Amino acid sequence: MPMPVEELRRYLVEAFPDAEIAIEDLAGDGDHYRARIVSTAFAGLPRVRQHQMVYSALKGRMGGELHALALETSAPSGD
Repeated sequence: MPMPVEELRRYLVEAFPDAEIAIEDLAGDGDHYRARIVSTAFAGLPRVRQHQMVYSALKGRMGGELHALALETSAPSGD
């Protein structure tokens, strides 16, 4: 069963409350999303660790309810 975008957003906001989050449904099927997450939680961390944090926030739903998630993660630029 696909994951509604609202549910995906809820998991991400819960894990990264300070984040700017943009989610796009790539196929219109609730199974393939792109998420851009900018959070202070990612400061100083390598990209692999940032993505691991996002997958952890999804509490095991990646690969099940959520088939594909293209991630863009970063810390705020401080401009």
